[in-house]
Amino acid sequence: MDIHEYQAKELLARHGVHVPRGGLAYSPEQATYRAREIGGGKWVVKAQVHSGARGKAGGIKLCVNDEEISNAAEAMLGRKLVTQQTGPRGKLVSRLYLEEAVDIAQELYVGFVLDRKEERVMIVASAAGGMEIEDIVQDAPDSIIRTTVDPGVGMQRFQAREIAFGLGLDQNLIGKATETILGCYQVFRDYDASMLEINPLVVTRDGNLVALDAKMSFDENALFRRPEISELRDKSQEDPRETFASDRGLSYVGLDGNIGCIINGAGLAMATMDMIKIAGGEPANFLDIGGGASPERVAKSFRAVLGDKNVETILVNIFAGINRCDWVAEGVVKAIREVGVNVPLVVRLAGTKVEEGRRILADSGEAVIVADTLAEAAEKAVAAWRSVSLKKAS
Repeated sequence: MDIHEYQAKELLARHGVHVPRGGLAYSPEQATYRAREIGGGKWVVKAQVHSGARGKAGGIKLCVNDEEISNAAEAMLGRKLVTQQTGPRGKLVSRLYLEEAVDIAQELYVGFVLDRKEERVMIVASAAGGMEIEDIVQDAPDSIIRTTVDPGVGMQRFQAREIAFGLGLDQNLIGKATETILGCYQVFRDYDASMLEINPLVVTRDGNLVALDAKMSFDENALFRRPEISELRDKSQEDPRETFASDRGLSYVGLDGNIGCIINGAGLAMATMDMIKIAGGEPANFLDIGGGASPERVAKSFRAVLGDKNVETILVNIFAGINRCDWVAEGVVKAIREVGVNVPLVVRLAGTKVEEGRRILADSGEAVIVADTLAEAAEKAVAAWRSVSLKKAS
């Protein structure tokens, strides 16, 4: 789960990380009022969406008076901001963050992520801040500092100091940088974050170290014990198809094609989407029903997939190990009769109780296109989708 920049900054500020003074605004009038509250002569108006690269997309504006603030707020609020990270659908801007402008002398990068291979928290830092980490790796690879933290003892002060020295900071800033890095680690650890990025972390001309931007993501499996983090969720920033599925305990990833995919397992999902593309089609999503899926869970999956109006064919591809093909088949029949599946439906079952599953589909009398292999299923799904498309065009 992602949170907004201002929410991440509130968490960081509680743990000693310096952030600029700022306030939220939901209208142009409120934006100008916030600027007066903050004081000073320059302000930054920031669109609060779950995405980086906002500045290049017009989501961050430097303003010097009320008129510029009002115009910037008017241009952003209520519109969808399309960045390199949002995809073509963009993200709705429903709130702004007004912040005092900072006189920048140097920009740095600091990121905290989980290194799943090492099973440790990894800190990535660079003196080349202000760019995406991928650009830093490509353009300034020698500036990258990587440090891992033993979960048994946590981050040690000497590790934070080594990073601070590695960033080439002035001696007077080593102490501030050490406290900032330790504060970030504490936030990351205490709230079960999966990613924390400060880019840029800036050195100001008056010798301070300030987190100018902040992004945080959290492990959704741990949200049950972090209610204060759960309350920060903003569903308006999420794909409504994914939100619908998530609220019902389903794993769903929305895409831009026309063939809906109901699958069990991420690996099989990847293989299925590859086969659909090889056959000439485009997947609209992949929905993972997980292990031990009941007929009711399968029926819920159909509701989630059919919620996407672009879906013109559904492919159910199940390789049952923990799952049972007879339960999946019962769910398919239940969905057809209760949900109303008005698009071609291709089903491929393999594994546990497969003969019972195929028998249930055959005895149902419903219009189900059965396939024996993944390649056959993909070809039949693409053929069915093309047939629907031709009918619509004629």
